Order: sequence, then C-alpha cells, then structure tokens
Amino acid sequence: MSAADLATSVSAKAASVREKNTGNMNSNLSLGPIKQIDAGLLSVGYAEAGPSNGPAVILLHGWPYDIYSFTEVAPLLASAGYRVIMPWLRGYGTTRFLSADTMRNGQPAALGEDTIHLMDALKIDKAILAGFDWGARTANVVAALWPERVRAMVSVSGYLIGNRDAAKAPLPPGAELQWWYQFYFATDRGRAGYEKYRADFSKLIWRLASPQWKFDDTTFARSAASFDNPDHVDIVIHNYRWRLGLADGEAKYDALEKKLGQLPVIAAPTITLEGDANGAPHPPENSYAKFFSGKYVHRTITGGIGHNLPQEAPKAFADAVIEVAGYAR
Repeated sequence: MSAADLATSVSAKAASVREKNTGNMNSNLSLGPIKQIDAGLLSVGYAEAGPSNGPAVILLHGWPYDIYSFTEVAPLLASAGYRVIMPWLRGYGTTRFLSADTMRNGQPAALGEDTIHLMDALKIDKAILAGFDWGARTANVVAALWPERVRAMVSVSGYLIGNRDAAKAPLPPGAELQWWYQFYFATDRGRAGYEKYRADFSKLIWRLASPQWKFDDTTFARSAASFDNPDHVDIVIHNYRWRLGLADGEAKYDALEKKLGQLPVIAAPTITLEGDANGAPHPPENSYAKFFSGKYVHRTITGGIGHNLPQEAPKAFADAVIEVAGYAR
C-alpha cells in the first residue's frame, strides 16, 4: 500500500470513529501485553495497539497517572488505523534506568529526550504526540526542540513549557494555594510523606484535579501500581524541586533548557483541550494561542471533565488526535 493509499484508508476509518457513539465503555478494558525496549538511558515499558504500519501516535501520561489513562483512547485510534504507543515515563510502571549510576532526573528536557530515544528505538521517524499534565509538557518540549519529529500534537491545558527563572517569582496567594503539593515536595517531610503515602497522596490529587470524576477503586489501583516503581519518588520530587530552582539538573541538558526558557513557538499543527471542571492548576486558554504558529484549534470539553481528560473523555481526546492528523497532510 502506498503512503497516499494508507492516508486515505486511515482517513476513512477515522471518519467512522467520529460518527460512532462509544457510550460507557468497559472500565476493565486491557491495554494488552506490556512490551520493553531499550531506549537511551532507559528500558521503557510500553503498550501498543493498532497496525504496525499505521501512522504513529505516541500517548504521554502525567503525574500521578499512567498509561491506563489511555485504555479507552487506544482502541478508538487503533480501529481508525493508527499505530498507538503508550510508554510509561521514567519512574513509572515497568520503565527502568539501565544504569544505577544515572541521575534520577525529572527535568523537562530529560523527559523530552526520552521520547526521542523511544522513537529512535522503535524506528519511528515522525509521530503525532498527544498528552496531558507531564505528558502534555513533554509533547510540547519535543515539538519545540525537535520539530522535525512531530507530525502534529494534542496538548491538554495548552502550552506548558515554562521559564524556570520566571517561575521563581511569587504568585498571588490563591494561585500559590493551588500548588500546595509542589511546596510540600520541597521539604524533607514532603519527600518522606510521598514515599510513605504515595497511593493515598495520588488518590487525593485525582479527586482534587477531577472533582466530578467518579472513578472506582479498581480504576485507581490499576494506575497506582505504576507508582511502585523504585525510581518514582526520586523522579517526582526532583521534577518539582527543579521547577522551583531548589534542585540542579544535569549540565548536558543546559542548552536544551536554555532554548525552552525562551518559550519557543511550536510550528506543528495543534489542538489544545481543556476540561470544564479541571481542578488542577492550568493556564487560561486565552494565554497560549500565541505559542502555536501552525494550524491551531482550542476546545473546552464539557460535562464535568477534569484534569485526566483522556480517561474522563476518551472519545473527545481520540477525536482530537484524528482531527489534528488531518491538519498535517
């Protein structure tokens, strides 16, 4: 099948997915067997769905979530002809560092480079990236620093690249309150507390970030198992301390972080999404359109949708991926 024929086939299947009303899908759907591949500094654990020769879509999760946020998104994309890759980020699930000597680094450039190494290992030249929370930031980072590798992007909560120096400035008290966990993690007590109560802590974040999402214990436990990764606490604590300037990164990422600190414009076609009941800190939608120079659309997803948008509104998320893929032709 030629590239043109493949694109036509995928487009036709995508149209049928848009028309399909998925209703209440089975919350016990599985992602299938977990695969492992060495990629850069990591042995990456990931799930895969769809035809191996389909256009690649990489779905990137956030904190404190995991690849099971995409359990209902993956079959929608796979049935539309896409090759769907869902990796656990460093510090989650079965992803492991290949060396005990590697710094457990959670800074944004490191997570972005992990994605590039994974694409290289899977022999994916160019992909659609879609994510939320840390995953949206990682997609933004890859699109900004390696634009030739990104076909299009779906980013929940918009443009999440930040300037570390600017982040040192205090916010009004109400805004600072939303970031309470970041300040907690800045303390030894906070690190010890997250180590001891990581499941309880994560469930609290789920409830605060998605106040109208009625997830059950089975759904939460499935993802919480991913936080038992031996590097999880180190990565999470470093990520938030680095953002506040309380922890150093690695010198090898300095040039990349300098570029990111300039808030580069993203050229890839992009759809940004926001839930109408997102209880997590997030920028207002009118603040970030200027950071996208390609075809750009923003949508607010209604119905009490919180921070974990792919899991709470899987069809809307999958539809956005399919739509933005059409922008890139």
